[in-house]
Amino acid sequence: MSNIRITKQFSFETGHALYGYDGKCKNVHGHSYRLDVTVIGQPITDNTNVKFGMVIDFTDLKKIVKEEIVDVFDHATVFNKNTPHVELAKELQERDHNVLLVDYQPTSEMMVIDFASKIKNRLPNNIKLHSLKLQETASSYAQWFASDND
Repeated sequence: MSNIRITKQFSFETGHALYGYDGKCKNVHGHSYRLDVTVIGQPITDNTNVKFGMVIDFTDLKKIVKEEIVDVFDHATVFNKNTPHVELAKELQERDHNVLLVDYQPTSEMMVIDFASKIKNRLPNNIKLHSLKLQETASSYAQWFASDND
C-alpha cells in the first residue's frame, strides 16, 4: 500500500513581541497566521471500517490541531516567559487578556517547533507528522519537516 500525505489548513490570530529584537517586532503586534499540517500514512484498507480509504479523518486531525494549537493561540498574546515582558504579561492578564508565556522567543520558527511537538504527541501510532508550514504574512513563513528532524 502507498503512503499518502494529507494536509489540513488552519488560521488563527495571535499577538506577540520579540524581546531584545532590533526592529519593529520588539513592539507588541499581531499576525493572521495560517498553519498547514501535513501528515503521512497508509489509507485504511479494511472495508468494514467506517474510515475505509482514509489516512486519517480530516475531522480527527482538525480536533487535534484545534485543541493543541488553534484554541490555545487564537486571540492570545505570546511572550517569552524569560524576559521582562513578564511584567507586561501580568498586567494584561490582570485586565482579563489571554496571555501565553512560553519557554522560547515567539518567532514563527520557534512556534512551529513547539506546534510539531504538540501535534506529534496526539497523532495515532500509524500516522506520522510530515511537515508544518506556519505563515505569518502573505510572503513570510517557517516550515518544519520530519525528515529534517529525525
